[in-house]
Amino acid sequence: MAPRTRRALFSATVFLASCAVAGSFINQRVSAQSASDESTLRDSLHDFTNVYALVEQNYADKMTTDKTDKAIYDGAIPGMLHVLDPHSSFYDPKAYAQMREDQHGRYYGVGMTIQPQPDPTAKGGTKIVVLYPFEGTPAYKAGVRPGDVVLSVDGKTTEGMDSAGVATMLKGPRNTHVVVTMGREGSAKPLEFDLVRDEVSRPSVDLAFMIKPGIGYMHVTNFMETTSREVGDALDKFGDINGLVIDLRGNPGGLLNEAVNMSDKFLQKGQIVVSQRGRAFPDQVYRASHGSDTKYPIVVLVNRNTASAAEIVSGALQDHDRALIVGETTFGKGLVQTVFQITENTGLALTTYHYYTPSGRLIQRNYNNVSLYDYYYVRDSSTQPKDKSNLEVKLTDSGRTVYGGGGITPDEKIDNVKSNRFQETLLSRYAFFNFSKHYFAQHGSVNKDFVVDDAVLQEFKNFLKAQSPAIEYTDQDIAGVQDWVKESIKSDLFTSQFGQLDGLKVRAEWDPQIAKAVTFIPEAQTLQDHLKLALKNNPPAH
Repeated sequence: MAPRTRRALFSATVFLASCAVAGSFINQRVSAQSASDESTLRDSLHDFTNVYALVEQNYADKMTTDKTDKAIYDGAIPGMLHVLDPHSSFYDPKAYAQMREDQHGRYYGVGMTIQPQPDPTAKGGTKIVVLYPFEGTPAYKAGVRPGDVVLSVDGKTTEGMDSAGVATMLKGPRNTHVVVTMGREGSAKPLEFDLVRDEVSRPSVDLAFMIKPGIGYMHVTNFMETTSREVGDALDKFGDINGLVIDLRGNPGGLLNEAVNMSDKFLQKGQIVVSQRGRAFPDQVYRASHGSDTKYPIVVLVNRNTASAAEIVSGALQDHDRALIVGETTFGKGLVQTVFQITENTGLALTTYHYYTPSGRLIQRNYNNVSLYDYYYVRDSSTQPKDKSNLEVKLTDSGRTVYGGGGITPDEKIDNVKSNRFQETLLSRYAFFNFSKHYFAQHGSVNKDFVVDDAVLQEFKNFLKAQSPAIEYTDQDIAGVQDWVKESIKSDLFTSQFGQLDGLKVRAEWDPQIAKAVTFIPEAQTLQDHLKLALKNNPPAH
């Protein structure tokens, strides 16, 4: 057997054995397997190596190192784990590094988001375009703009490269130089930026402002090492407020301790935030360790992509009647993954616990006999149970009925705003993004008082017709979504002129779901009043 094949089989055996026994030998907390179990494991591994040997010897194409890695990292190990549950996963070196970067919320580079966009004149049919630089980063300070095309990095052309490859070239040790050549609409020749790499921090609270007099609004994108501190900073910035909207839409979760620490800022000391139960470790109960004396009403806005740690916060505030939950039923991800380092740069995220809300609700949605595709993507209203008689029933602190076993059900439903075909066409053709480049090439700049008036709207219409091919529309198409069109134009212009956060703020101030959430502040206050009355009449036992 060739050395390469032996190395591949050894690697596969080590990884599969690690995955197979991780749940049984973690920190020696579970009793040893029986002799028959060990024999079965050896037989299974032997079968795998035999199968791989046949593949290596007889497959139509040569099994190169890349093919071997793909078969093991993208095939054998994920396939095994997905039989267990949808969330246990294996991190190859690239994914492991990205996971660690996401948890820290920082890396060393120039600080900009890039994306491939169609370009029939470019090699491979795409070009690498700057979506936006992060505020305060080397790219932002140097004057890199959304829409700039990355032509080369340190003299190496980006033609034919994907965005991941270009991003890797832009990252590097702190205080090192990288020369980036950009193409910009309206500029006669390419622009060259000599950037010095620095630490790039990505906030998890990207928006925090007074959405109405006395009403604070914050958007939490995920839960990483700095989230609870950022939430605390936002609350300090608000000062005395009469109400708060916490936007957790699209928040995929993250670190458990950050979800607990965020909840601590709104609950009373000692109240349960979440419990976790599993086989290999003792059950754990997480409580608010400091507590808060805040009295203002809270509305939490969620959607179908609110998951994991974001569901922990939503469930805790709902069960303790501290907040009114509005929006759509959340994702339903209540499996806890512990990441075990297999080698120096690979890891295994293995499900070790289930999450339960303070009332005892299981957050996890059913995944038995469901394909991975359906589990992640087929969750429209037609798949939601209409008869709740079979669902897990629990009670909040004030005695309200809540349901478990399928995410967090909102107290008040706010439907997602669905786009029509015309809107989808504008987005897929990057109409607003490209118009902002065109507008600045023609007009130079905008100020904070800028409004999209009839003249700007007409210029946008002319721009659509001038595209190749033209973006077809009728006056009725524009009129039907005119407010959205104006908001999208302004948002992209503000992103280019003032930075990403100003662009996001424009969208938030227009967002119909946020506007609807604000209207529930009085109902959230009523919820708190009812809780006080319930506790007065039935004080908790000590």
